[in-house]
Amino acid sequence: MPNFVDVTYAQTGNSLNTNSLGMRDMQEKAFEAKDAQYLLLKAPPASGKSRALMFLALDKLFNQRLRKVIVAVPERSIGSSFASTDLTTYGFFADWEVASKYNLCTPGGDKSKVKAFAGFMDDSNATVLVCTHATLRFAFDAVAEDKFNDCLIAIDEFHHISADAENRLGEVMRSIMSNTSAHIIAMTGSYFRGDSVPVLLPEEEAKFQKVIYNYFQQLNGYKHLKTLGIGYHFYQRSYLTAIDEVLDTDKKTILHIPSVNSGESTKEKYKEVDRILDTIGDVVSQDETTGVINVKRHKDGKIIKVADLVNDNPKDRDKITAYMRVMDAVDDLDLIIALGMAKEGFDWPYCEHALTVGYRGSLTEIIQIIGRATRDSSNKTHSQFTNLIAQPDAEDGMVKLSVNNMLKAISASLLMEQVLAPNFVFKTKKFDDEEAKPGTIKIGGFKEPSTERVKDIVDSDLNDLKATILQDDQILKASAGEAVDPEVINKVLIPKIIQKKYPELTAEEVEEIRQHVVVDSAVKNGEVKEVGGKKFVRMAGKFVNIDDLHINMIDKVNPFQKAFEVLSKNVTANLLRVIQDTIDAGRIDISDEEAVILYRDKIPPFMKQHGREPNINSNDPSEKRMAEAIVYLRHKRKEQARQK
Repeated sequence: MPNFVDVTYAQTGNSLNTNSLGMRDMQEKAFEAKDAQYLLLKAPPASGKSRALMFLALDKLFNQRLRKVIVAVPERSIGSSFASTDLTTYGFFADWEVASKYNLCTPGGDKSKVKAFAGFMDDSNATVLVCTHATLRFAFDAVAEDKFNDCLIAIDEFHHISADAENRLGEVMRSIMSNTSAHIIAMTGSYFRGDSVPVLLPEEEAKFQKVIYNYFQQLNGYKHLKTLGIGYHFYQRSYLTAIDEVLDTDKKTILHIPSVNSGESTKEKYKEVDRILDTIGDVVSQDETTGVINVKRHKDGKIIKVADLVNDNPKDRDKITAYMRVMDAVDDLDLIIALGMAKEGFDWPYCEHALTVGYRGSLTEIIQIIGRATRDSSNKTHSQFTNLIAQPDAEDGMVKLSVNNMLKAISASLLMEQVLAPNFVFKTKKFDDEEAKPGTIKIGGFKEPSTERVKDIVDSDLNDLKATILQDDQILKASAGEAVDPEVINKVLIPKIIQKKYPELTAEEVEEIRQHVVVDSAVKNGEVKEVGGKKFVRMAGKFVNIDDLHINMIDKVNPFQKAFEVLSKNVTANLLRVIQDTIDAGRIDISDEEAVILYRDKIPPFMKQHGREPNINSNDPSEKRMAEAIVYLRHKRKEQARQK
């Protein structure tokens, strides 16, 4: 199956170049906000967030009179990103130094870590501590809150926090903000949690100064990586029978097998790893010191070096993770097999292919996984993300779930395509308009932000809002086909989601944000061409002069239909029928009695007259209803058969 997304970048080198202080582009932008008490840094994987934090923290220690810096990461392996670092050689005024006893991302129990944390807070000579989110939570209960005064709390992968009262890390952060003079730097590659709970309440979020660095800025500024592909491969029965079709061991690959709780898993994760190794070749040996598995490849006898991160035996896990922390050559490893690891904060720049089995429910997780393959490295010009997904089977009792997962996976890639594209500025078209600046598109009838809150959401939260919209079941069903009018999607369904996500907004503010979502999605999903000095964008199957765009025209376009269009071109007619019938069955409201009457009395004469079944997309209401009855009864018959 061809890629759903293919993006080409300019290789400008801008995002990697450093200034006189040794700062890359994103880090320099973040440092401009060094005086903010509360700072939210949103930047993609590999943009240099950890070093940006070092620059900011050192300035707060040396120039802003803060006493201590506490860096909290979600898991121990990420702590290495904040290890002692030489910064003065490259022009900065101080080095980042972490005393070994205050690096708490090491083996050991929570009790000893909390004791070390308390010791750090009382140690007048200690300035930097690195710990896990869990250690910060436990230590907060053991240390007097006023000891956090004049400290910097840096929280990596900030999306782990939520406004939910049950989220302990969120409670800790809110208490520190309310009761101490501490500074907070929050860092994340995605602000989307994957559930309906916001990361911060609006009044809390308003206290943070935001620094946004997007994917396009990052990837367009690389030196080596030129193209990125996002694609799918469908399998039937077990993914282990299809793994050899997508796993190319000539490419440096991270393979994430499915969660043991998912439908794709065999529930025996160790045997799955063994099957994958057998597919590649014969295991020759395993290094006793490093844990690296050497596999002799079937096709040519080449030795492939494999890291097994599925094995959760602490002794074995520590061996291989220690090896991966110090490896620095392209030939040190060929394949990583992982389950929950090698996502957030994991750095293997040589990775060319992120291969993931099963649908991931969180956009954040997808972004993190793709980010493992999008580091810039001299060994690659192309990076690839492939999602191996179960193909829906009409006879399978899980067909509804399979279809839903497939649509959500495709929709996530639709969003990623927009995240990876350059940003546009949308303005209202006026009679006395001057020529638009590059990157600006003027639209008739378009509403620009009328309040700071709307401007803030449009500037920094648009992709996260789209993620919420694209994960909504009603939007998924409405977008997958032609049964729901695009204006219903744009003017009814989308505003409801916006209002639910931002309940404090007025109706006018909701409308302004709605227009930005629809316009941005429609333009970024539409192919843009330049002919004779004029630009045209493809919408609803035809090219429209950008100068003629009007909000009323755009509202007649389903902004998310591309996902289903691409899918329909790349699956068999039978599979497409299964998908469409499952979607249609989910939104049909009909009684057993009506369906039986139509099937018995109305449908046979119709088929005899027209030589075909009724069409569910027909403009004739009676034909459409007969088609709905057929879909409903077929679905019910399958459900009854499965229950026997």
